[in-house]
Amino acid sequence: MLKTLSLLPLSFWIAIALLCGGFYYAAKYIRQGIGIPMVALLGTIAFWYVGDVLYNDYQEIHMAQFTPTVLNNAWWQVVEFLAVYLFIVLPLHQRINRRILGNSSQAMNLFRNGVGEPQFQRTLTILFNSAAVVWGVLLILAILRYKERYFYYLFPYLGEHPGPWTINGIAGGGMDTMFVLANNFQMMVGTLFGVVAALSNNPLIRSCALVGVILTWPFFIFSYIRNYILITVIPGLLSWVFFRLRFGIPIKVVALVILFLLVNAWFGFIIANRSLQSTTTALREEGFKYSDASKQAHEGLNMFEELCWINTFIQDGSYKIKWGHNYFANFANPIPRSLWPGKPTIGLDYADARGGGGADTDIGVSVTISDGMIGQGVINCGRYAGPAVAAFLIALWGCWVARLDLLGRQIGYFPLFGLGLILTFNMGRDIGPMAMYPLIFGYAICWWLNRESNPPAARQGRKPALLYPERSRRHSGLNPHNDQL
Repeated sequence: MLKTLSLLPLSFWIAIALLCGGFYYAAKYIRQGIGIPMVALLGTIAFWYVGDVLYNDYQEIHMAQFTPTVLNNAWWQVVEFLAVYLFIVLPLHQRINRRILGNSSQAMNLFRNGVGEPQFQRTLTILFNSAAVVWGVLLILAILRYKERYFYYLFPYLGEHPGPWTINGIAGGGMDTMFVLANNFQMMVGTLFGVVAALSNNPLIRSCALVGVILTWPFFIFSYIRNYILITVIPGLLSWVFFRLRFGIPIKVVALVILFLLVNAWFGFIIANRSLQSTTTALREEGFKYSDASKQAHEGLNMFEELCWINTFIQDGSYKIKWGHNYFANFANPIPRSLWPGKPTIGLDYADARGGGGADTDIGVSVTISDGMIGQGVINCGRYAGPAVAAFLIALWGCWVARLDLLGRQIGYFPLFGLGLILTFNMGRDIGPMAMYPLIFGYAICWWLNRESNPPAARQGRKPALLYPERSRRHSGLNPHNDQL
């Protein structure tokens, strides 16, 4: 690693300085809600870009494939992204969430005061009941789709895995669209079950949520898509470590390290077998060996490399800037192809430029290649404006995630906040609604639940009482005799 560090240009070290300064800056605003989303985003950039050159062989991969100018320019694009993000994120947060800035971070409240507050526990019960209803609908759909195989939908580790709610090729409409939605709803439900199981003090609700975890998590754990596992499993595990585990910080850190090692090994097992056989078949026939799985090299941790390829292709003219087309295709994705047969595809032109074979739109995609959060901005808006545009979009996303934290006292928003942090990490590969679907659907459900649970006066502009009104009054300057914001 020391040799790699000695080969990196000045622009890399400026990016490192911005990351370090950004973490310090974020720590100052944790109470205001935006600090934790900032930490998640900065950690995402550090993992996908800095991690690329430290984890992979920089000299043999990056320096052998790209000119010093391309490498240096790519690092300057990372610098531009970080500088723009750090400059705009706080003003955007203050503008977008101005009506709830008097609230304090629910994550910090729970960390300091525990999860036993009666109103918060009530919201968990309502959230679990709603998630259970959605899960019941999904189970009916699973029985209709998988028929005699639906048993393996619930218990894939006992035999054949029926596969996630996926389709062959490019989604058309009708049932295809329903299956895509079902996949995202199941991720949302699994996430909510995990968080409720970790945080609920009601023995019956906690036990039922654990049953929900047992029935929903294996469907994704034994698939081959690692992002699904992160979305479904990690929020519940982090909630358990930070808010339920009743030990000091050192023990929590040890628990996080153990969880990381286990997840890392399982991902290695998936990578080693996914091109040869299903995860369930590999587990049944070969077994899981931690020592072998933990040594497996991870694929796809190369977003800085992709950024360099994008700059190379644009520079030599083999790839043309799309001027927003890729972003448009991403945000048009929810429209069923049956309603819009000519709906643009996502990322196939870049896959073709990278030698991935493109796609046959009649049968589906042969391969797609993620271009990275910053690279996606360059593809859409050019080498100079692209990083700034990407920074603006992810800052908007961070403000929404911060909003969930500030509204975390209401039904369901706090579990969605944890989900939003995990999705931030996933968007290090691409910014688009496909990564946001579980959060979007969950937000819609929670918005409806809060609307129905609040009295009519609250719907007309009055906000619900805070769980910690004395703390909020102290920070916001509200009248101490007024229990409403």
